[in-house]
Amino acid sequence: MSAHAPTHPTACLALADGTLFYGVGFGATGQTQAELCFNTAMTGYQEIMTDPSYAGQIVTFTFPHIGNTGITPEDDETADPVAAGMVVKWMPTDPSNWRSAGTLSDWLAARGRIAMGGVDTRRLTRAIRQAGAPHVALAHNPDGVFDTEKLVAAARAFSGLEGLDLAKEVSCAQSYHWNEMRWAWPEGYKPQNDPKYKVVAVDYGAKRNILRCLASAGCDVTVLPASATTEEVLSHNPDGVFLSNGPGDPAATGVYAVPMIKGILDQTDLPVFGICLGHQMLALALGAQTVKMNHGHHGANHPVKDHETGKVEITSMNHGFAVDGQTLPKGVVETHTSLFDGSNCGIRMEGRPVYSVQHHPEASPGPQDSFYLFERFAEAMAARAG
Repeated sequence: MSAHAPTHPTACLALADGTLFYGVGFGATGQTQAELCFNTAMTGYQEIMTDPSYAGQIVTFTFPHIGNTGITPEDDETADPVAAGMVVKWMPTDPSNWRSAGTLSDWLAARGRIAMGGVDTRRLTRAIRQAGAPHVALAHNPDGVFDTEKLVAAARAFSGLEGLDLAKEVSCAQSYHWNEMRWAWPEGYKPQNDPKYKVVAVDYGAKRNILRCLASAGCDVTVLPASATTEEVLSHNPDGVFLSNGPGDPAATGVYAVPMIKGILDQTDLPVFGICLGHQMLALALGAQTVKMNHGHHGANHPVKDHETGKVEITSMNHGFAVDGQTLPKGVVETHTSLFDGSNCGIRMEGRPVYSVQHHPEASPGPQDSFYLFERFAEAMAARAG
């Protein structure tokens, strides 16, 4: 812990089963309820906290050095943190990074996000793995006074993510244009001034770096809200359609997303590419089903096998639901699976440039093994253009 940390607990994490964890609070004060998941990434805590896919969740980090590179506005995946809170082993130290523009604690406090340090995160992670992602209440009170019975009751009262449509809450309110490409030394982010393909990206909670990867692959990107209809998508005369990542139960989002995707597939021969929730939306539109996972996949070191090339890719993942590979209909091929548990990580339609993956090829944070998927999307649009 920091030498300046209080000598008494100022934060409490209550699990719905009554288990209590005490620690030192930082960031905002107050109380929040959410599902608790763990993330194994060694870098990218800022990208993780601002990833819209973490709506409704508190993240416990298995890597102890969280906060030591500070905060850099360029690394935000969306305007503000979306994750409800964070739990770490060691209190954040003073940042050491030439790009740092502030501290993690101040950044969280200014954005109303509660955090807690000084926790045995290995014990907490084991509890999640054994019993599944729990419902929790996290409280930060500098006075160190907690009504633990009320905290446990609040954790038990949390509705959970099953049946919950969170995509509409994190999606854009209106359409917008995107042309910023991936960060590169020394220029930083540069605009795409010579796009070759018009792409409509449906925003279920899109990360900025996914949009940057599309721009870097030669795409002129128009982003539409999650509720966009087939007619609204096609009104932009796109060369391809992209389905973004996002939070919540895919079956709930699918109520309005699946009819739109079916319309695209039935009325056009456009290339379609989906990531994460977009992968699950495409699978549902093709007739498959999704399931809630025990504790999900959250990290930047997940091995995924591409069954069509035999290659194993190390990938970044963030999902608590998965496509049930046993329910894929005829004409839909399983292309990728997790080497951790065999769960589905990719599909494609036979004979058509329609495919999706569960993992995150934009690698923010994480390895870049799967960036070729954006290039494959561009190649499919080029082939369709003749």
